[in-house]
Amino acid sequence: MKSYSNNYLIGAGVTAIVVIAIAMTSLFTVHQTQQAIVLQVGEPREVVTTPGLHAKLPWPFQNVLYLDKRVLVLDLPAEEVIAQDRKRLVVDAFARWRITDPLRFYQALTDEDLANVRLTPILGSNVRRILGSQSFAAVLSGERAKLMVDIRDGMNAEAKGFGIQVVDVRIRHADLPQQNSDAIYRRMTQERVREANEYRAQGEQISQEIRSKADRDATVIVAEATRQAEITRGEGDAEKNRVYAQAFGQDPDFFAFYRSMGAYQASLKGDNTTVILSPDSEFFRYFGAGSTAAARR
Repeated sequence: MKSYSNNYLIGAGVTAIVVIAIAMTSLFTVHQTQQAIVLQVGEPREVVTTPGLHAKLPWPFQNVLYLDKRVLVLDLPAEEVIAQDRKRLVVDAFARWRITDPLRFYQALTDEDLANVRLTPILGSNVRRILGSQSFAAVLSGERAKLMVDIRDGMNAEAKGFGIQVVDVRIRHADLPQQNSDAIYRRMTQERVREANEYRAQGEQISQEIRSKADRDATVIVAEATRQAEITRGEGDAEKNRVYAQAFGQDPDFFAFYRSMGAYQASLKGDNTTVILSPDSEFFRYFGAGSTAAARR
């Protein structure tokens, strides 16, 4: 009897565990950021888009595939694009997309990893097609926003059977290839050097013109000053001669005596001045016997 009771308890425990396991595999939770597809032997049986607790047949009869409701990002590897004017661009772009029809998405793409594989060439081809139809300047100008809309619409047209919607397409970078960038950098450097040399040459020319003008002005100023000095000196000499002439006219002897005294003072300076002249020289005529009488006259 005791053995029978133990076996009953064990059987009841196993049954309870099985029931709990079945109940746990029969329930699933859908998060607010998710949507789910109930699969039975790989075939979709139900699409669940409402968040909360839901029921299904226990495993292994049915299982659940969760899909993201949020906007997903598709990164495009950097690609080289030839613009309409034959200029090359290296474009780094990405797209944002979301699942709008879970059933069609599952039937066409199965999961998000395969979706990225299928959508990457679609994004790349539309980037090359749209940007390739524009000039280099247009790609880098304010028209880029319209080009992004055209790429997005082109992707939606190609992926309309995938149960998705491409929300937005953006370009992170649109740069020249490295070799082109190096060549442009060298050309810009050469252009700047050329402009610097032109500025230096212009500055040197202006400097020479300023120096020449300054030298010319200085020469004119010095010549004018010299002319004015000569005029003033001539006027002074004329006035001096006039005064001398007037004085000489009043008393020629006194004037001659005064001039001789000035000559003596100018020529006999210092303590050791020696003058060698003939004794009867006119220069010493006021040192002779008649000098006093001459001076008195």
